[in-house]
This record gives sequence, C-alpha cells and structure tokens, in this order.
Amino acid sequence: MCNLLAYIKHHRGQNEAALECLQQAEELIQREHADQAEIRSVVTWGNYAWVYYHMGRLSEAQVYVDKVKHVCEKFSSPYRIESPEIDCEEGWAQLKCGRKNTERAKVCFEKCLEKNPKNPEFTSGLAISSYRLDKWPPPQNPIDILQQAIQLNPDNPDNQYVKVLLALKLQKMNEEGGGQRLVEEAVEKAPQATEVLRTAAMLYRRQNDLDKAIDLFKKALECMPNNAYLHCQIGACYRAKVHEYQNVGENAMYGNREELQELIGQAISYLKRADELNGNLIHICSYLACLYAQLGQYEEAEHYFQKEFSKELSPVNKQVLHLRYGNFQLYQMKCDNKAIHHFMEGMKINQESRETEKMKTKLQRIAKTRLSKNRADPEALHLLAFLEELNGKRQPAEEISERGLDSGYLVPSASLTEE
Repeated sequence: MCNLLAYIKHHRGQNEAALECLQQAEELIQREHADQAEIRSVVTWGNYAWVYYHMGRLSEAQVYVDKVKHVCEKFSSPYRIESPEIDCEEGWAQLKCGRKNTERAKVCFEKCLEKNPKNPEFTSGLAISSYRLDKWPPPQNPIDILQQAIQLNPDNPDNQYVKVLLALKLQKMNEEGGGQRLVEEAVEKAPQATEVLRTAAMLYRRQNDLDKAIDLFKKALECMPNNAYLHCQIGACYRAKVHEYQNVGENAMYGNREELQELIGQAISYLKRADELNGNLIHICSYLACLYAQLGQYEEAEHYFQKEFSKELSPVNKQVLHLRYGNFQLYQMKCDNKAIHHFMEGMKINQESRETEKMKTKLQRIAKTRLSKNRADPEALHLLAFLEELNGKRQPAEEISERGLDSGYLVPSASLTEE
C-alpha cells in the first residue's frame, strides 16, 4: 500500500512525500518480513531509484539500482528475478487498483501458491480475489478458498478481512448464523482495521440492523475522516431509517416528527460531505434532492436533481433519476406535464426494468385521472398510445381510453423514497 501511495504522490509531483511513503514501506517490511527483507524490498528500492531519477538526484538513484542488481544476482540474474514474494506484491497492488485488475491479481496469487501452496498470505490474496470475481465475470465460487485462508492463519489481524468476506458470502447463502460469529470475531480481533469495520457494517446493513451498521461505519470514519465512501454509506443508512419511519404510516410518523427530521438532517449532513469529497459518486445528489423535498426545501431539491442530471450516468442510473425527478414534479411541485415528460423519457431508456413498470403505472394513473374528467383529453390519449406503442400493441384510441379507465387508482400516494 505504501508503494502504491508513493506512486500516486510521484505522479502528483509530490516527490518528497513519495520518498516518505517509500521509507514507510521499508520500515513495514523490516517489521513484518525481517527474514525476507532483501527480496521483499526489491520493488521499494526500484521505486526509490525511479523517484530519485526524476528528481535529478542520479547518484542516489544509482545506489538503489545497485541494490536491486545485487539482490537479483543473488537470487537469479542481473535486473531480473522470479519470486513469489514479488508476485505477491504485484497481486496486492492489482487488487488496490480496481476491479478490472482483479483477474490479474488472482493470477499473481495462483502463481505464488504454485511455489508455496500453504502460505497464508498468498492464500488470503487468492481468497479475496476470488470473492471479488464472484460478482463479476468469470464467475467464481470463493467459499472453499476463503475457508482455507482462515484455517491457515485464523488469529492473524491481517486475516480478519477474509473472515468478514466469508461472512458476507454465507449471508447470501442464507447461512447467517455462521457469518455472524465470524464478523464478531473479526471486529474483536481487528477493531481498528477499516476494511474489516466497513465490510462488517455492510453485513449488518443487509440484515437491516442499521444502528449497528452506522456504529461500525463511524468507527471506520474515525480512522479515515475524509473518506467519501464512508460518509456516503452512513448517509445511506440514515436515509434507510427515514424510509422505515415512512413505512409505519402517517399517524405514527406525525408523533415522531422531530425524530424524523433529525434523521433526515443526519442523512443530508453525511451525504453532502460525501458529495463535497467526491462529486462523481452516483445517486448521492438525487438522494439529497429527495431528502430536501421531504423537508419542503424545494429549491435545494431542484439544485441537487439538476446536479445529478449533469453527470455522466449509465442508462440504468439515468432511468432511476427520471423516476425520482418525475415523482418530485408530480407529488411535490404538482406539475403533471414535467412528471409525464420524465416518466416517458425514463421508459424509453430500458423497457425491461422495475423502474419501467413503476413509470408505466404512474402514466396509466395520470391518464386515468385525466380521462375521468374528460374522456377526450388529448394528453391522456397520447399517454396511453405511447404505452401501447412501447408494448408493441397499438389499439384504436377509444379502446385505449376504455382500457385506461378500467385500471389503476385515481389518487396514488406520493413516494420520493421509491427506488
């Protein structure tokens, strides 16, 4: 991790900071791998040489080039070396660089294990790679390798992350009992490990234990106060608690209005901070817009909706945004025409989604309401014709209007929280 951070600092032109990161990497190797210090340090020394070279400090660069040469000659040949430890370093670096590199990371750890099949670190690396590939092609089944990694080194603080990954996998397989025990063990043995805390929090969030999830996310945030992802997750948990209040009914919600507003405030606070730290995170602005709308702050809601529309969104995310903004226009702004426009635009994007069905239902209801007042309402007939066209089943206008009048409800309940 220190070498990767040094690389980032160097590319930002912060070479002195990069050298500090490399010094930390050296100290970490001496502390954790003293018996393999030379072979483990080859990558760090090569990075020292690179940074010093670009700083114009050529004599210092040559010192590290010579160190690398000496190790390579000792273990293999000048400037070239085959070592599972170096392959392991590459594997961890690939894992840190995003999911598109996960397959390459897995190959690195598999190569390491060919040389040393019982090495706990190599096995953990393969387990984590396999877990991440489980959600992305090619499909993997990481259960066995996750269990093997834990068995090889169950009490190592660095291996607790593997435990929570296995717990998440067991949760998906409806074996939550075993997963719960693993998470509790992992958090107890690695109470300051942000990856453990974050991933454990995700398990509790999926169990709908939102208070426990928030507590763990906040503990991770203490170690990484400027992490946009953590702010986003905490905000999303508070948002989910807002949804819980809305689901209990208006009478119960009215009696706890102050508490509800407090939850909305907490959600807004954390989501706004996440947006400040990383303005490219998807959904945050539409979450904020919906929350502000619930407080009756419609100008703020409009601002964040437009900010979300300005982003480069995938078709699926764009469709969700049209649904949310359409709801806002329909229920809060009482503007049918804008709502209709966005529901129609959303439906054009993807006809095979949950959002499509929701927007279809809303358009049918709008048409029904209008036709109940005027059976020849041109906008209502246009809506129903549009829906039939998307379904590939065009019918005469009179038949369409009769069908529209016989379905749905006249007055839908507002829902800015629907997904």
